[in-house]
Amino acid sequence: MAPSISTFSSVFLVLLALYLNLILHQVTSTLVTTSPPSCAPIDAADVDRIQFALNLEFMHAEFLLHGATGRGLDSYAPGLSGGGPPPIGAQKALLLDPVVARIIEEFGYEQIGHIRSVVKTVGGIKRPLLDFGLVNWGLIFNLALKTPLIPPFNPYANSLNFLLAAYTMPYLAQVSYVNSIPSLTTNSPSLFLAAKLVPIKAGQNAVMRELLYQKATQLVPPYNFTVREFTKAISQLTNDNGQCGIKSKGILLANTTLGAENRTTSNVLSADANSLSYAGTEPEILRIVYGTGNEHLPGGFFPLGANGKIARSYLRI
Repeated sequence: MAPSISTFSSVFLVLLALYLNLILHQVTSTLVTTSPPSCAPIDAADVDRIQFALNLEFMHAEFLLHGATGRGLDSYAPGLSGGGPPPIGAQKALLLDPVVARIIEEFGYEQIGHIRSVVKTVGGIKRPLLDFGLVNWGLIFNLALKTPLIPPFNPYANSLNFLLAAYTMPYLAQVSYVNSIPSLTTNSPSLFLAAKLVPIKAGQNAVMRELLYQKATQLVPPYNFTVREFTKAISQLTNDNGQCGIKSKGILLANTTLGAENRTTSNVLSADANSLSYAGTEPEILRIVYGTGNEHLPGGFFPLGANGKIARSYLRI
């Protein structure tokens, strides 16, 4: 029987993703500096720190809203985007699990409130161009699993895939705010806002991780990898790109070494040795969301780079 058109399409996307990966690493090796990555907190104004996190709020909002409802931020609160372009490739997901569907929709609506609160408190920024297209997702998961997935990973195909794709999004905003809080002015509006946002981000992150933990040992069809292996791979890619040590861990650990008090392999909440939240600096987070391991080189979810004073200060191209 002759191969179907869909088979040819899948192979084409895999080859294209691998080609783009090769080009990306060639460019990165040319532009990356020889100095070690920055993992120390940077000097920045309160407004700039909170506006930096707004990039992550936009990313999270657009992915969840489109996945749950097929519509993005502009359909619900067009004034909050700052005139920035709509995302590339975002689409409604086939969320047949009613629990997942309701949770994703709720979290998407919560994101609108978060963005509104940031804009009201410190002023907004132009929404950056975001890439949620299938080719980009295929590349990300190929890099994470260190093998070309066939068919290419599609986050919109089902509830489980969408959860895996959204796995690190609330976590990145959480560690960004945790990083900012010690440097924010005492009794300032920015500090109060960050303090109110952190527990909600942590809650979103915990719920998503718990939903995945319940399926930890199940295979992710049609691949020969379990949910546990997917989350481990995504977390490892996050750590590799961030280049500041282990700050993200999968939902089920191989042994108790990194578990709570070194006594458990369950890892519903990803935390440090004292079960406290990690913090992520702005350059570290840019290296992760760009997918390049280089805060100066855009890519990944932000093909033209993130916006705001901090993010734009790192751009060299």
